Amino acid sequence: MAGVRRAWRETVRVTRGEAPPGVRREIDDFLGIGPVQVAELDLDDGPAAGADGTGPDGTGGRAVLKPGPGSPPVAAGAVFVLVRRAGVPVGTLLGQVPEGADPARVLAGLARELPRGAPPEPLPAPPAASVVVATRERADQLARALDSLLAQDHPDFEIVVVDNAPVTGETRELVGRKYAERVRYVCEPVPGLAVAHNRGLMAVRGEVVAFTDDDVVADPRWLTELTAPFAADPRLGCATGLILPARLRTPAQVLLESHGGFAKGFVPRTYDPEHPPADEPLFPFTAGRFGSGANMAFRTAVLRAAGGFDPATGAGTPARGGDDLYGFVRVLAQGRRLRYTPRALVWHHHRETWRDLETQAYGYGAGLTAYLTAILVNRPALLPAFLARVPGGLAHARGLTAVRATGDGADPGARAAAAPGGHDTRTHPWPRHLARLQRRGMLYGPVGYLRARRALRAALREAR
Repeated sequence: MAGVRRAWRETVRVTRGEAPPGVRREIDDFLGIGPVQVAELDLDDGPAAGADGTGPDGTGGRAVLKPGPGSPPVAAGAVFVLVRRAGVPVGTLLGQVPEGADPARVLAGLARELPRGAPPEPLPAPPAASVVVATRERADQLARALDSLLAQDHPDFEIVVVDNAPVTGETRELVGRKYAERVRYVCEPVPGLAVAHNRGLMAVRGEVVAFTDDDVVADPRWLTELTAPFAADPRLGCATGLILPARLRTPAQVLLESHGGFAKGFVPRTYDPEHPPADEPLFPFTAGRFGSGANMAFRTAVLRAAGGFDPATGAGTPARGGDDLYGFVRVLAQGRRLRYTPRALVWHHHRETWRDLETQAYGYGAGLTAYLTAILVNRPALLPAFLARVPGGLAHARGLTAVRATGDGADPGARAAAAPGGHDTRTHPWPRHLARLQRRGMLYGPVGYLRARRALRAALREAR
């Protein structure tokens, strides 16, 4: 681990040496961000539990603490904690465990200060489901994801791996050697995440199709929690779930999560196009509020009727992203509801370096405007509604890329010691350099989408 940290720090220092003075200062602040442990804590709020989370004998038996996926046991220091009540995720917090203290007791005391919230509603039996995982030359990460998917408690599901534009046979060999009859392998020679997802969509058999990435670890109840709402609501077309960090070992991972990461909070919510939300004036064009592609599911027939994802969007294309957002809006435009459910949890391995964040910031900006372009190209009837929202959209774009200056004016050492706590707790200033890259990506997005369409046509001609 120490060797890995030295390697990425050296990479950042090389980048810093090539950067303008302002960016160098931001990189210096970035390098001061320390690692944070990741853990989860399950509370039992029975009448015998004490205020500090201990049982009547003081042993701490009423709170179960375990490390996050792939992490070592919790020790002294900063800890990012997912708090559960009877197994259900209810919030996150940042705890500081003193040397020599019992981590479970310290963190349980903090966790019991979180709002209790309403008890979860019972779930209906989930429908038959399919899970699609698109991948490209990442066999080690894929194996970790597949192991977690095969441990799901869902009663009736299949897994389809889509090998996107492979250059080696590693993925095919992994699936055949380790997973045999339990996982189906499909090859899609045309590059692009949306193309791969569409290939998986055509191959699945389930009533509901879920999509996740090869860099996640799925909670054992993820698929059940994500798909059960479809059984309860015939008008539901899409569901999304909670995404939390699997690791916070590098400054890039901590910085991203301190600005909300991919999480959308712990309050379930249903978006209904027949009753647009009053607090979402840009609905449905602010699709990024609904969830992310690493944790989403669709009623299979509905997504097929919408034409699937636009193949000129997504990672692996000049558009850089936006395929998931496109899918959300297309389903809502059909009059279907979208449900966000934080009980459906995956742990995501965030990118690790400064350069990763640069790529990610530019790609997010490009994907945002690329998906909007795709929507208007494929559904021109939505143009009047879009134009009516342009003034608000510009304000939203400025807010999206603004520098979140939490900590400005504080001692730099104090800022560096900060770490993510609750959802969207911005405990580190977002570098202006990354905000500028995101704005540049937004300007590029429509051009990238048109380039992606041309590249797709060429690739399809070659594939024939």
